[in-house]
Amino acid sequence: MTADIILGLQWGDEGKGKIVDLLSSHYDLIARFQGGPNAGHTLEFSEKKFVLNTVPSGIFAKGTLNLIGSGVVIDPIALKNEILRLKNEGYDLLEKQNLMIAKRAHLILPTHRLLDEASEYQMGDQKIGTTMKGIGPAYEDKFGRLGLRMGDSNEPDFRAKYRRQVARHQIVLKLLYDRELSFEEEEKEFFEAIEFLKLFPLVDSEQLVNDYLKGGKKVLAEGAQGTLLDVDFGSYPYVTSSTTTSAGACVGLGIAPQKIGEVVGIFKAYCTRVGAGPFPTELDNETGELLRKNGKEFGAVSGRPRRTGWLDLPALKQAILLNGVTQLVMTKADVLSELETIYVCTRYSEGSAIREHLPYALDRPELKPVLQAMAGWKVDIQNVTSAEAIPDALKIYIEFIEAELGVPVTLLSVGPDRRQTIPYLKEAR
Repeated sequence: MTADIILGLQWGDEGKGKIVDLLSSHYDLIARFQGGPNAGHTLEFSEKKFVLNTVPSGIFAKGTLNLIGSGVVIDPIALKNEILRLKNEGYDLLEKQNLMIAKRAHLILPTHRLLDEASEYQMGDQKIGTTMKGIGPAYEDKFGRLGLRMGDSNEPDFRAKYRRQVARHQIVLKLLYDRELSFEEEEKEFFEAIEFLKLFPLVDSEQLVNDYLKGGKKVLAEGAQGTLLDVDFGSYPYVTSSTTTSAGACVGLGIAPQKIGEVVGIFKAYCTRVGAGPFPTELDNETGELLRKNGKEFGAVSGRPRRTGWLDLPALKQAILLNGVTQLVMTKADVLSELETIYVCTRYSEGSAIREHLPYALDRPELKPVLQAMAGWKVDIQNVTSAEAIPDALKIYIEFIEAELGVPVTLLSVGPDRRQTIPYLKEAR
């Protein structure tokens, strides 16, 4: 048995959570493999809306277990509050016993958040545009071999390790950022949250996942953010702090590469981006505002307006290459329904040169998207329930993308609700 992966192919916010939620009943284990509480997966069903930050998106499926993997960084306070919020909404995860936490997952300390805020403030106009949740500094400590992990909370020297870490952070805050900040109340909440999280099974996640696979059980790895935010292959330095590609699932869960099965890439019918960084197809005009309004493009975590633009095929080709994508899911096709004409970036021009692939530097002023015009469908598709009923112009749009990318679209999302998802296999069209 192999593990399947669902991940984003753009700058995040592609609708991964909805698709994981939709498919989770077909799996025995949903395992989140990277990122932190900066990710916000929005799910809608039964006239309710849920935003998940660290909890995997399979949490609502009956009989499916969920794992926060070792590649995730955990803010104990945020995770406790998320779990309590779910309880208030009728989903008691302690009662259901369907959530486990990897012992090797690193912890976000209160001072990590302070470091994140101080760094962004000092960078001014050059800031990355992080959510200031402490994710970057936590990953810095992880790779600097200084971090605290969830499993450390069961060790007798946990508080001593914590004190050493905080003392080092306070020195950095003072010497590098000239900040001396009080965080006693948050520190108290931190330790209370740690004790709360210890009510859930703390597991050797690499053993658990591989035991599931050996036992013939179905595993789905859930990514956060998107491929273009990958720390190695994204639009560096305007990226997240973890590996958002399929390789990150191997590292973040302890799965060997040959144990990966289907890689499902999620992309919007257009592009969005939150925060700073290059965005070649960005629409800073009325059309961009229309996409933002119709798509409700505001950060699930930060609430910040997302930047919007046309679909970028060179960027998608890069993401497919990096991830080994075997099938595609297009989301938010309904957001384009008002447009008479839709444009797609097929390549870039840079002076007299034509770039077929994603270039190393996306922020060069002479780099311009080459756009191809396509007819819009001008029909509300939110109530469409079958591939046959999809407007011809949308079918042409999808078929053009499939031909360019060389990977089939197998699901089409036409609205935020779980029910607004259409199987789009070729034989169903």
